[in-house]
Amino acid sequence: MLTRCLLTTCLLLPAACAWAAPPLPAPVAEEGAQRTPDLRAPRSDLQAQVLLDRARFSPGQIDGVPGSNQRRAVAGFQKAHGLNPSGELDDATWQALERDSAPVLVEYTVTDADVAGPFVAVPARIAQQAGLPALGYRSIDEMLGERFHADPALLHALNPGADLTRAGTRLQVPAVGNAAPLPQAARIVVDKSDSAVRLLDDDGKVLAQFPASSGSRHDPLPIGQWKVQGVVRDPTFHYNPKLFWDANKGDKKATIAAGPNNPVGVVWVDLSKPHYGIHGTPEPGHVGKTESHGCVRLTNWDATTLADAVQAGTPVTMQE
Repeated sequence: MLTRCLLTTCLLLPAACAWAAPPLPAPVAEEGAQRTPDLRAPRSDLQAQVLLDRARFSPGQIDGVPGSNQRRAVAGFQKAHGLNPSGELDDATWQALERDSAPVLVEYTVTDADVAGPFVAVPARIAQQAGLPALGYRSIDEMLGERFHADPALLHALNPGADLTRAGTRLQVPAVGNAAPLPQAARIVVDKSDSAVRLLDDDGKVLAQFPASSGSRHDPLPIGQWKVQGVVRDPTFHYNPKLFWDANKGDKKATIAAGPNNPVGVVWVDLSKPHYGIHGTPEPGHVGKTESHGCVRLTNWDATTLADAVQAGTPVTMQE
């Protein structure tokens, strides 16, 4: 989704926020992307993406397919480890990644709670979403994909013929739960030219890097120095079509319930620039590959990781 984020009194009253997210077309497949990766090969793109995720250089949604988010993650990891930041998985980079020797895939058994959901048929139009009591997951595929930072198609590729809707089904999933907690960040840097957000420590060392969608021609990223005002988890979303150049004709103000398919995802990091924030998204596959209405959009899991590592007063630099 493409999101313009307008905040009023979120920190005190999340329901008072005014945000909107008209739908976006799906991102175009990247040039040269292989749609049938060899997921079991040594030093595969899947292995690299899981190791990068655990190293806190997020490739975004793990899909086992090389692309721009993977290249940015690799380059960030290389630079942080004193390697040539080519974005290519050369031998020196693999050696550094493979210092993490934990398994790349682990077994997961689908539970009764997983199957129970509840799951929600989420309409595409914002006005129609207003009547839902919660913006939950659309399917167990989507829920498990988000839990394991993975494209649902990857889960099916790893587990051909497996019935994800049946409790007791055993699955191979990306082992993304082994990352150490991040320390508190000293600064956030949003880099529009690189479609990335970085967390830095007091010495300027990169603690974490995430792919991001940030700004557009109509709603450019607000370049400058800002601060975190606070964090709202499970935010509600208030849609005011008068505030958006591309709103659907006839749309009216609407309140959208919280949930992972809320237009700003599961967390909102409020910034001192009025009406702007860093937040999640219901469309993790679009992150880093589409534009936003000015705000900074991450996958839900990356937005949550960032929110856990910042606090009110954390400086934010937004740069081209």
